[in-house]
Amino acid sequence: MSMSQLPKAELHLHLEGAAPPAFIRGLAKEKSIDLQKIFNGDGTYAYRDFAHFLTVYEAACTVLQTPEDFYRLTQAVLEESASHGVVYAETFVSPDFCGGGDVVAWREYMAAMQEASEAADRALGITLRGIVTCIRHFGPEKAKAAALCAAETRGDWLVGFGMAGDENTGQPGDYAYSFDLAREAELQLTVHAGEWRGPEEIKAALDDLRVARIGHGVRAIEDLALVDRLAEDKITLEVCPISNVTLGVYPALSAHPIENLRAREVPVTISTDDPPFFHTTMTREYEALAQTFGWNEDDFAELNQNAMRAAFCDDETRARVQKRFSQ
Repeated sequence: MSMSQLPKAELHLHLEGAAPPAFIRGLAKEKSIDLQKIFNGDGTYAYRDFAHFLTVYEAACTVLQTPEDFYRLTQAVLEESASHGVVYAETFVSPDFCGGGDVVAWREYMAAMQEASEAADRALGITLRGIVTCIRHFGPEKAKAAALCAAETRGDWLVGFGMAGDENTGQPGDYAYSFDLAREAELQLTVHAGEWRGPEEIKAALDDLRVARIGHGVRAIEDLALVDRLAEDKITLEVCPISNVTLGVYPALSAHPIENLRAREVPVTISTDDPPFFHTTMTREYEALAQTFGWNEDDFAELNQNAMRAAFCDDETRARVQKRFSQ
């Protein structure tokens, strides 16, 4: 079986960051918005480093202005994911980009994304669930508005709350109010940590935000006591290997700690993060990991089971998706 056909689960995918460049260019043209400066000559996204990547990402989001735009975006992203064998995905969506954090507007955007994902479930056999993320560098007050949007719309589709953005802004504890609000609404929790800052950041995320999963989390490897804690408490890491290499967190995949984390029994999973930005797909991640670490179908089956155990969906959905792995 080719890597593209292997069924896969992905837990760390930014919806806007997964927008195919051609889709964003098409929308920009429809709306007469000039976005030329964010693209290279070959039509790919152009950025210099992580800070510039965030700027380009937010510029691309300016063409996503209506619930209909987000319906089309969700459709385009799921078609692409399904073509790489993804049968279950969770996606980060930010009310900041969907109505500016207003609950009434957010409901309409979320309904459009949910409708598109239900259509893809029927047509393509891919199930999508949403995780509202606040944007760390927008500050704690904006985070509260995002958490309120999440709490008000928790349901079958919206299952989690998290935080993305620039990890070098503030401390995890600054956002504790928002995470407490989401927890009281019975949303599952994740947070980006340990991508740019070291192990202390991951400890702070666990202690102050009490999350079940960590986005990235790879720099835990610098503190083996923390690695043992992750293994013991079964804290799942949403690892995005090619993203980490492309952004320079590690110089090459061979230097990436995913294999060591796995050997120390930390539950790791594989995701693409913002695939077109990092010139990756789930197929490419699998191929690169197989080539670098000698992983085979059994290894990937184990990683997918880690993902399904850690998935934020309800048990009925989990059982339905599991059948796709055993077929």
